Amino acid sequence: MSTMQIAGRKFELNKQGHLADFGDWDPTVAKALAEDEGINLTECHWAVINFLREYYATHEIPPSPRVVIKTIGGHVSPHVPCTRKHLEGLFPNGGCKQACRLAGLPRYYCHSC
Repeated sequence: MSTMQIAGRKFELNKQGHLADFGDWDPTVAKALAEDEGINLTECHWAVINFLREYYATHEIPPSPRVVIKTIGGHVSPHVPCTRKHLEGLFPNGGCKQACRLAGLPRYYCHSC
């Protein structure tokens, strides 16, 4: 495991670069991870990240792309139907796997991909 320091706090990361502990996440962590990956988090990014976190906290697995699109697709893409391409466009360096990482999901698996 490796560690990362953000705002004076240390976080453990697993081999894939995901937080080792789901409870360690906060928005500052997401912003730092996104910045490292060249992403400026927008309202749409936050909608996906917050949904992934809420879903994972309830079900202990990430949601499928269909669930993400069906539940928050209107927010992610308000003018045209949301598709998987919209989600991948928000997270260009790995699609939903990247979204799961920014959302602090502790494992590298992500059914959203």
